[in-house]
Amino acid sequence: MVKTDRETIQTLMERGTVDVVVKEHLHDRLTSGKKLRVKLGIDPTGSDLHIGHAVPLKKLRQFQDAGHQAVLVIGTFTGKIGDPSGKTQTRTMLSDEQIKHNIEHWIEQAAKVIDMSNVEIRYNADWLAPLSFADVVHLSSLFTVQQMIQRDMYQERLKKDLPIGVHEFMYPLMQGYDSVALKADIELGGTDQLFNLLAGRPIQKAYGQEPQDIITMAILEGLDGHEKMSKSLKNYIALFDKPNDMYGKAMSIPDELILKYFELATDVSLQDIEEIKKALKEGENPRNLKMRLGRELVTLYHTAEDAKAAEEYFVTMFSKKEIPEDIEEVLVKKQDWLLVDLIAELKLSPSKSETRRMMQGGGVKINGEKITDFNTTVSLTKEPFILQVGKRKIVKVKIAA
Repeated sequence: MVKTDRETIQTLMERGTVDVVVKEHLHDRLTSGKKLRVKLGIDPTGSDLHIGHAVPLKKLRQFQDAGHQAVLVIGTFTGKIGDPSGKTQTRTMLSDEQIKHNIEHWIEQAAKVIDMSNVEIRYNADWLAPLSFADVVHLSSLFTVQQMIQRDMYQERLKKDLPIGVHEFMYPLMQGYDSVALKADIELGGTDQLFNLLAGRPIQKAYGQEPQDIITMAILEGLDGHEKMSKSLKNYIALFDKPNDMYGKAMSIPDELILKYFELATDVSLQDIEEIKKALKEGENPRNLKMRLGRELVTLYHTAEDAKAAEEYFVTMFSKKEIPEDIEEVLVKKQDWLLVDLIAELKLSPSKSETRRMMQGGGVKINGEKITDFNTTVSLTKEPFILQVGKRKIVKVKIAA
């Protein structure tokens, strides 16, 4: 049964949204009680999802909970080209093998957000690959070069004399044709997707369909507070992060992002978020609110028990400046190590350059003592020592018997 109450429609149209096209038309559709086909497309260009990726997924889940038909489009064709939106250079085309690998991991992680038992999963190679050259020419005739070249990222490339592939102009046409193939009523995406989403409207009209309405969601900044959340920038909270890591990362976000994270990344009600906003204005310690944020995130992607344990771990580690008793113990076969090599072997740091940076900042410790010399060596024994790398990575290390 489709929900048409005021609170549900407000959540669908307002929570975390930026652009709503066409607002009045969409509102009428949502209040009509008709079950709508709500499309979200994703190109499997990577295998790991973070809570920034989850923003449009959560919107899709809201439509599921309201009784509408969620349609998840996996870009098995468009993923080979790569969406040029926001990119200052042509993306590398992916192979079929890479796409297959990424899809398997992507769906497993997306299941943490949307109800996989009630979603229509489609692969756009099924309808894009069979198109004839005449079909492609017809699609191309619906847009002008002027329309395409006006996009900011192309203007940026022109200024820098960087190449623009003709095939990149095809991306929004293919995404628009997806909406034709699926008879989409609504399409979701980030604000950086607006051009592609709008492209679907004239394409649907040209094929005799009613143009889809559009909702874009705000982009979630990463832990640095400036750049878009991204694995490559190492400023992300992954959906598969362990509870302690997820909680600790939530505690590290800038204070000014607290409200945005609550709105985009949690299921806390809009009414509660208004109370959080009020509390901040009245002088509430941001740390307390970030602790709640950490609990909400860990509960959402793990369990309430995990959230409680993660908070206790954080308080023990960083508030009381103590070492927890239940930290992981790792066994290593080799006895003598250059410390940076041992850290790399245990995957406690993304790179040796990052390890050097942490050492310089006092972030690498053995048994609580800061290690700042990049050439430090260690000799493992059967008696473990405590190795801490950064704020959240801490293990007991000893030689395997």
